[in-house]
Amino acid sequence: MLVASRRRLRAEVLIVLGLSLGQSAVYSVVQLLDKMSRAPLAQGTSTLNASRNSREYFDLTYQLLDIVFALVPVVLVFYFLSLHRGASEHESGFQRLGFTLSRPGRDLLQGVGLAALIGIPSLGLYAAGRAMGITTAIIPSALDAYWWTVPVLILSAVRHAIVEEVIVVGYLLDRFGKFGWSMPLAIGLSALLRGSYHLYQGFGPFIGNAVMGLVFAWLYSRTRRVMPLVVAHALLDIVAFVGFSLFGKAVGLG
Repeated sequence: MLVASRRRLRAEVLIVLGLSLGQSAVYSVVQLLDKMSRAPLAQGTSTLNASRNSREYFDLTYQLLDIVFALVPVVLVFYFLSLHRGASEHESGFQRLGFTLSRPGRDLLQGVGLAALIGIPSLGLYAAGRAMGITTAIIPSALDAYWWTVPVLILSAVRHAIVEEVIVVGYLLDRFGKFGWSMPLAIGLSALLRGSYHLYQGFGPFIGNAVMGLVFAWLYSRTRRVMPLVVAHALLDIVAFVGFSLFGKAVGLG
């Protein structure tokens, strides 16, 4: 019975990753190979928020649809967490992953601290990667300047934060634990996945995001709260996306 349960959980994990960041990782590897076969990586570009249509309100519609549908795998994660609860597990999926508003002040402070800890070294790593020719030029936003551009970029940042931290950290560490894997192995695989779906930006972002993944997953293993990670990730992306949109200076964050 235990083996069958693990098989179902492995199938569940493959489904979730196939619909979300596992799929992104596969595409990222192909995109990296495509860029490397065309020109040196230093000559390539990676656009994180691209325009989808030349007409303003169709572009807005596509942007919002992208955000909404990207969150569907997160809903699926919480459904699976509620579906496979054991008899002794009375917490909801949100409570199990610490994706709640039960301690907003502490989560906000931890998130701000994490964002500062990760953000400044990330800029240095981006600059180093560009100098070594292993990182593409990253354009955080290529959206046209409309009244809705900044709000959509903020929503996009929050979307990325929720999808990545809930799935790659909270959900995977929960499931890897049920597979009987050790915590160091679970943290390492989580970090490797995080780095892999950033490979389309080059090897520098792969390394930087993998290190970020190690820090975030280790912290989650200590606190069992994903919310500070979501706050930190959202702040990092908001600064990158909105800062670039307003000031036009490329900064490299995933």
